[in-house]
Amino acid sequence: MRGDGVIGAILTEIRRDVVAAQSRDPAAAGVGTLQILLTWPGVQALLAHRLASRLFKAGMTMPARLIATFTRSVTGIEIHPAAQIGPGLFIDHGMGVVIGETAKVGEDVTMYQGVTLGGTGFATGKRHPTVEDRVTIGSGAKLLGPIVVGHGAKIGANTVVIHDVPPNSTVVGIPGHPVRVEGRRPEGPDADWAHLPDPIADAIKAMARRIETLERLSGAEPAASDAPEVAEPGSTVPGPNPAGG
Repeated sequence: MRGDGVIGAILTEIRRDVVAAQSRDPAAAGVGTLQILLTWPGVQALLAHRLASRLFKAGMTMPARLIATFTRSVTGIEIHPAAQIGPGLFIDHGMGVVIGETAKVGEDVTMYQGVTLGGTGFATGKRHPTVEDRVTIGSGAKLLGPIVVGHGAKIGANTVVIHDVPPNSTVVGIPGHPVRVEGRRPEGPDADWAHLPDPIADAIKAMARRIETLERLSGAEPAASDAPEVAEPGSTVPGPNPAGG
């Protein structure tokens, strides 16, 4: 009975990993289970990790590390055998994904290629991120240190996160900072990476508008000599007279 229970749990994990790929990867529309198991590197890396994790917990660290090393060479995805990975994780493409030893990933998390859940310095103990349920992490994002990424958060592509992330927030920038916190937003990996807010650009635009308003109210005009002279297409800008005339 105990063996049947373990096999049943493994089959459930496999089924959920496949469903995660089918439901969150547009390229998997209409693709059968066997094809996903044989050709989706994110799913393959998860299956190998779940075996390596069981061996690691049983004290068989050498076989566990060998499986992790082989999986990295085949899929480009590196997951430490001691990392805690919840069900329903989907790693899209996956090349360059690194998940460290003390990282903890919740349920139904979505990661894109190049994501790192890494540590900082040479500290021992808990030194990698905890990612709660239904988080979406964009391509190339780096989450560093024992931080907590709250439920339903979205991390923008190439963001570097070194502080805790509030639930249901969108984080962008280097270092990452929340630009949107709205608990009523629908959950899921449907982040519109191309139209995420840019608070730095917004601040610069606001300053430019304020300067323009102040100049208008004060009656000041920008001095012509303050701006470089730019030639129109097809025309020439007179240069200095070599004769001094």
